[in-house]
Amino acid sequence: MAKKKRRKSKKKLRQQRLLWLIGGLFALVVVASMVSETVIYQRQQTQSEDADHAQKAAWINQLAPYARELQEKYHVIASISIAQAILESNWNTSTLATQYHNLYGIKADAGQKSVILPTKEYENGQWITIQGRFAAYSSWQESMKAHAMLLYRGTSWNTNQYQHVLAAKDYATAAQALTQDGYATDPSYAKKLTTIIQTWHLDRFDVPTK
Repeated sequence: MAKKKRRKSKKKLRQQRLLWLIGGLFALVVVASMVSETVIYQRQQTQSEDADHAQKAAWINQLAPYARELQEKYHVIASISIAQAILESNWNTSTLATQYHNLYGIKADAGQKSVILPTKEYENGQWITIQGRFAAYSSWQESMKAHAMLLYRGTSWNTNQYQHVLAAKDYATAAQALTQDGYATDPSYAKKLTTIIQTWHLDRFDVPTK
């Protein structure tokens, strides 16, 4: 009787060990699967981020030569021109940029081809949404030239509107001048521009000022 009990006890112990082994193996499989999925996800994320970075860098390199050309002609620092295009168009993804080639959120003059779109303005300490009439262009080059000419010639009511932007010898001063001269209502506009310029080293495209 005692031997039978011992046999049953050993058999039960072997069964328990087998169950533990199976459970352990199952847990390892689950953990390995989770680790594998995490690695795959991280790899995909990295690849996606690399592709996004490459796409943005390619767009910058596309704009840079013309930005330098415009700086030499209209005295708008190239890094400022590029950074504003990035900020205003959200990396060329806004409706205004993709469908109407307006990279800078430039409002339309009377009689100019235009489109009405919602936009945010900072007024009385808060952001509000309004309907704005924006200029529509046939190409991004036309948009960049219009932006440079706006800063160079000023507005219809003040030809010296952006005199401090044109007088700036470096991008940091020009960024502050854009707010000072009333180009944007966003109180953080200058900081956003300088951050973009520093992150992407856009000042490497600037034509040395005399």
